[in-house]
Amino acid sequence: MKERPWLKAALSPFSWVYGLVTDVRNALYDQGLLHSRKASRIVISIGNLTVGGTGKTPVTEYLANKLNANSAVAILSRGYGRKTKGFLLADDLSTAETIGDEPLQFYQKFKKNAVPVVVSEDRAAGAAKLAELHPETQIILLDDAFQHRGIKRDMNILLNDFNRPFYEDLPFPAGRLRENRSGAKRADAVIVTKCPSDPDQSVRTLITGKVQRYTGKNVPVFFSKTEYAEPVSYDGMPVKLKNVKIAAGIADPRPFIRYIDARFNVLDKVLFPDHYNYKPADAEELIKYLKSDTFVLTTEKDMVKLKPLAEELGHAGRFAYIPVTVNFGSDTDRFAEWFGARIEALQNTAER
Repeated sequence: MKERPWLKAALSPFSWVYGLVTDVRNALYDQGLLHSRKASRIVISIGNLTVGGTGKTPVTEYLANKLNANSAVAILSRGYGRKTKGFLLADDLSTAETIGDEPLQFYQKFKKNAVPVVVSEDRAAGAAKLAELHPETQIILLDDAFQHRGIKRDMNILLNDFNRPFYEDLPFPAGRLRENRSGAKRADAVIVTKCPSDPDQSVRTLITGKVQRYTGKNVPVFFSKTEYAEPVSYDGMPVKLKNVKIAAGIADPRPFIRYIDARFNVLDKVLFPDHYNYKPADAEELIKYLKSDTFVLTTEKDMVKLKPLAEELGHAGRFAYIPVTVNFGSDTDRFAEWFGARIEALQNTAER
């Protein structure tokens, strides 16, 4: 989106007020005047200061995979964009409308690994209900919960988009921050996401210094990039693509589009709002006039919503998606060591 300095300047007073309100709220929690409830399980929060698009979903999946090897892990999300309320446990009948697109993606990816996925606006109540239904759960991953202070967390992981760093942004509405930059001081670690490559030491030092201005010098900063896998058709089979029509409804589709533009012949791009609830007419329109050698190519988050519609039309084979994962590159071992040590310490404390 093109910068409009005049608009940012005009909105800055409102951002100051918004930031002040969030500062007061945080101070009330810090002083115990607003209550945070302690869960009966280890709680790890993955979140950000920025509105949307920092890569929370692949990081949450990365941590779930890492933890699930040795611990009973579950994922608790608010279920943004769903048309239901209250606590829901994901199952085979769940849809994006009932639990939200990201929780549905988590469920479809982890159901074979027996990782429960639940949604609840009240994370503390949701964690209690989750522990009741799945008493074997040892660790709960909170998806997008950095500002949800109603539940205490044992580890706060803050994500920072390499391309849109929080330390250069302003609170809403002049910027994209959910609270002032000073909120970063609650982080136990920061992961810089969406790096274009494995940053060299000079870039790491520069960014780390800017991040630690708000987090403090003792908070580790890790660097990661988004890794795109080979395309998969909605039928579940690997597919070779040449001509594609991009369809995306995510917060920041630019990195996805850049990747596709560099590898395939893009004939058209159709962009939807983040968390868009697709309708049958949308799926029909996407394949309308599509030649036999052209696929509609989407993100994985879009796939979980579009796939049922494509199957109803009998055209799932005309759609494909690109799975994504997070790759820590040269920070892989350093992050694993830090994260493993923190988990071990938390588990030892919990067993006492």
